[in-house]
Formats: sequence, C-alpha cells, structure tokens
Amino acid sequence: MAVTSIDINRDNKISDIDDRLYGSFIEHLGRAVYEGIYQPGHPSADEDGFRKDVLELVKELNVPVVRYPGGNYVSNFFWEDSVGPEETRRTRLDLAWRTTEPNEVGISEFARWARKAGTAVMMAVNLGTRGTADALNFLEYCNLDTDSYYASLRRRHGDKPFNIKLWCMGNEMDGPWQVGQKTAYEYGRLARETAKAMKMMDDTIECVACGSAHINMPTFGTWEKEVLEQAYDYIDYISCHQYFENKSGNTDDFFASVDILDRFIDTVAAICDEVKRSKNSDKTVNISFDEWNCWYHTLDQDDERMKKEPWGIAPHLLEDNYTFEDAIVNGLALIKFIKHSDRVKIACLAQLVNVIAPIMTDKDGGAWKQTIFYPFLHASVYGRGSAIRCNVTTGTHDTAGYKDVTDIEAVSVLSKDGTQLTVFAVNRLTGEDAEAQVNLAGFDGFRPLSWLALESDDMLVSNSAEEQKVVPVSKSCYEFNGGTLKATFKAASWNVIIFRKD
Repeated sequence: MAVTSIDINRDNKISDIDDRLYGSFIEHLGRAVYEGIYQPGHPSADEDGFRKDVLELVKELNVPVVRYPGGNYVSNFFWEDSVGPEETRRTRLDLAWRTTEPNEVGISEFARWARKAGTAVMMAVNLGTRGTADALNFLEYCNLDTDSYYASLRRRHGDKPFNIKLWCMGNEMDGPWQVGQKTAYEYGRLARETAKAMKMMDDTIECVACGSAHINMPTFGTWEKEVLEQAYDYIDYISCHQYFENKSGNTDDFFASVDILDRFIDTVAAICDEVKRSKNSDKTVNISFDEWNCWYHTLDQDDERMKKEPWGIAPHLLEDNYTFEDAIVNGLALIKFIKHSDRVKIACLAQLVNVIAPIMTDKDGGAWKQTIFYPFLHASVYGRGSAIRCNVTTGTHDTAGYKDVTDIEAVSVLSKDGTQLTVFAVNRLTGEDAEAQVNLAGFDGFRPLSWLALESDDMLVSNSAEEQKVVPVSKSCYEFNGGTLKATFKAASWNVIIFRKD
C-alpha cells in the first residue's frame, strides 16, 4: 500500500481565515424559525419564546454570522410587516415556498435571538419585487439613531440600533424560480445603486452582490462579469451557492463531486480580478459562499407537498435526514473553503435548524444533532487562525463519473495564538484504509494532542432523536517521532489531528 505524505511547512501560509467562513443561514422556510429557533410553550422556551436547547447547540457550533431572512423568501419580503407590535403585523403568503408567514418572528426578534446565540446577522434586502428606496428605509430602521422617520419608528418599538454590518443585495436573481428574476444588466444596475445609496447612509456596512444561482446555470460566468462591471465599485463580495446530491447512490462519485468547488471558486475569483484590472481598481472583491450543503433527500416529497398542501404555516419542508456519507461530503467542502480562504471570506452552511440542517427539533421533544453537525463543529472550533497549505502526495482513483480523484484531501490551520496546529483530512477511498504520514516543518515543539474521526462501514447510517449512531471517536493508534506522525485513515473517514506546542 502506498503511503500518502502530508507535508506541512509553516512558511506555506494561504491566508488568515475570516471567522465568518463558519457562518450559517436561517430562512423563513419550513420549521427553521417556528418550531426551530422559536416555540413559545415548549419546555425549553425562554422568556422570549426561543428554544434554549437549540440555542445551546448553536453556541456549541460557535456560528459567527447567520444569513437572514432568505433565500428565495426574501425576493417578496416586506420588512415592515415584521416589525412593531405583533397584533399589527400582516400575515402574508410566501410565494417561494407556498406557505403562510405569520410574522410572529421579525427583525427585532431575530436580532434578539442572534445576540443570545452569540452571532451576528447577515441581512438580505428584497431586490426582487422591491428596490433601493425600501432597502434604505430598512437600513435606517435597523442601524441609524437619527431623528428620521424609520429610526424613530424603531425606537418607538422599543429597540436600540441593531448595527447590522453585512447586507445581501437580494438572492439568486438570475434564477427563473425567483420572484422578480432579472437580467444581469438589470440586476447589476439595481445592486450598484442600492449598495451605493446604502453606503451613503451607513458607510460602515459591507454589501454582497448575487452571483449566478449555481455553477451549472446557463448564465454562470457571463452573469458574474456583467454584475461586477456594473456594481464593482460599491460591493465587497459576490455570492456563490452550491448543493451536493447523490441521487444515483454512487458514494465514490458523491465524494468526488466536491472537487467542483475548486473550479467554481477559481473561476469567480478570476472574473473578479479581471473586472478589477479593467477598472484599474485598488479594491479586491472576494467571495461570500453563502449557501452550501448536501440537499437531495426530500426534494420530490417537498415539491409534492407544496403542490398539494399549499399555504400552511411552518410545514415540514426540506427536512433531509443526513447520512454518514453526507457528513464526509460536508467535511470535504469545508477543506475546500479553508484551502481557498484567501478569496472565500464568508460561507454559510444552509441551513441551521430543521431545514437541511445540522440541528433538528421535535415539536414536543428535544433538539438533536445530525451527522453533518460534527465536521462543521470541528472546523468551526479548530479551523480559526491561518490556513497552511498541505503538500499532499497521494494516490488517485477513477469513479464512474470522475477521473484522477485524489485519495486523500487535507488542509491545516494554525491557531490565532500560534500554539495549535490542526490537520483536517478525508480519505475518499470507500473500500480501502489509507496509510498517512504527516510531516511538520517549522513547528518545533509541537506534539500530537488528539485525533478525532468520523468512521463507519455503513455509508447510509444516520442519526435520530432516539439514537446518535454517527459521532466522533477519539483515536490514539499513531506513531510520532521527529516531527512525523504516522497513522491509518479508515476508508471513507473524516479526520481531525490536533498538534499542540509544548
């Protein structure tokens, strides 16, 4: 068996990692909000109706930013309906998910929840059915402490400024499923003028423009270029979205499919830089990968439910029950984001609770962890600091749909205080363990502290409220000598090896 060599040199720094790489997303969709973060009357509910069991799990993940309120939902979102006394709020139909939104949870409530969760809000404005004037009113309501109308309205509602610093200019505006779909030129001009005006009102904010809805859109690439040409001077990030699926049931292909992220990120970054050069700009626009996850388990039944049972309140939608192989795919995606942390500054696991989420709740019971909870937890806890490139010498294999797939993917992160080095590695071989040798250079005095792994012989095993079948295991079967660690990565495994300076 060939030995994979993972060489880590302290001088091979990729970038400082923005903590927001470990963000997430809560949309007014399904049970993400109602019966998710908010359920008055539940045994765990606090004085504001927020589920404390969910809050504790969110705190455990240490999520630095949460995108809100959508998603497709935002393209017909009337923010005014979600503020003020609950009895004055309008109930509205959400066209995106064919449900009814009672607006019991709105801007003030979500900002309060975010404070309790120890996270920041990444707010989206409606550029589908609305525009610049409404976005300005919304920003004034959220952030300003002036004597103007909307700032005064917020004060009358009993709130201090929310000071939201990150704003999305709509969502997936090239998608034909979007309410208010636009051409690249139409959207680019609208995003430009909206971001420009919002920064005139509050020059401390950052703005995210919509990239193409996903890499396989016919508009991909040309959309990014046109939007950037129009809006480059006033935006700070452009968004990317990608979901992974295994409808064919081929695990090897599923694991290999994550490599699309390299091409996706490199292409968008190259377009950003091309526009930067054409404008002779000093500013670099980076990437907000603000939707990513596995999503495929419930697609057919969700379509059927929205068709046959429309306009319900908080129906069970997009409640994928994640498998072990989904957790490995998410681990691979996290490795890719860390590798590209020089350009990907924000990423949002979509979503956080109940809706394609790491955290699930029972209406009358507790909250529990899906399989995908664990790679995200490990990356969020141990993946903050500086990304260090791993030079990986490994074998390759072919799958039914992919050629020359690397057996092992790996990246490392040096903690902010420089005392801890973490190696994240996935063995993509589904039928073979892999011998690995981790070689440290420039890390004198560092010794192995722990090794956490997700392992299973059953790719389709999943967790439930009753039983956690997929959980991290602690491993100690390694050798360490002279800055070299030798270990065996089990087939299809997620591995987190932590070195600590003596």
